[in-house]
Amino acid sequence: MLAMNKIKILGTTVIVIAATIVISSCKDKRSTGWEYAPNMYEHIAYDPDQKNDNFKDGKTAQVPPAGTIPVGFVKFDYPKTKEGYELAGTEVKSPLPQTQANFADGKLLFAHFCSPCHGLSGQGDGLVVQHGYPAPPSYSKGQSSRGGAMKDLTDGKIYHTITYGVNAMGSYASQLEPTERWKVIMYVHHLQTL
Repeated sequence: MLAMNKIKILGTTVIVIAATIVISSCKDKRSTGWEYAPNMYEHIAYDPDQKNDNFKDGKTAQVPPAGTIPVGFVKFDYPKTKEGYELAGTEVKSPLPQTQANFADGKLLFAHFCSPCHGLSGQGDGLVVQHGYPAPPSYSKGQSSRGGAMKDLTDGKIYHTITYGVNAMGSYASQLEPTERWKVIMYVHHLQTL
């Protein structure tokens, strides 16, 4: 008798659950049904361009507090001036060891970021020059627009130029992190001797 009641209760429960599923699934054809973890696709975070009452200025995208430094940031204390360029030329030296791995990395980075203008051999004959843009000076034969021969450029002068840019060349500080810049400089010194 007790076993019969358990079977009836279990059977009734299964029928009620099945009926609930059938009735709730037939209610609205456009409904996607019950949502499992709706916060995965209905985010509560603010978009950067959205109004946000949590801040005094009402903006979501906030400027970092004054004096903060991003993780991994390497400060370059030479201004974007001719004087800063000359000072960097005398004071700044590469911290990287002259290894085959660093040289190979520099060659690859140069090919990707610099050769479109400077050419693979550093002679100022890159693809953009072939499309009518002004040619940068040759590393081995040209004259710098800031004075002096390109073959005499020091670590600091090249680093300053990569960081800030000069003339038609823009800054590559956002494309090349400081270590990568030093590797490119290592390869540029090789091109200065060609």
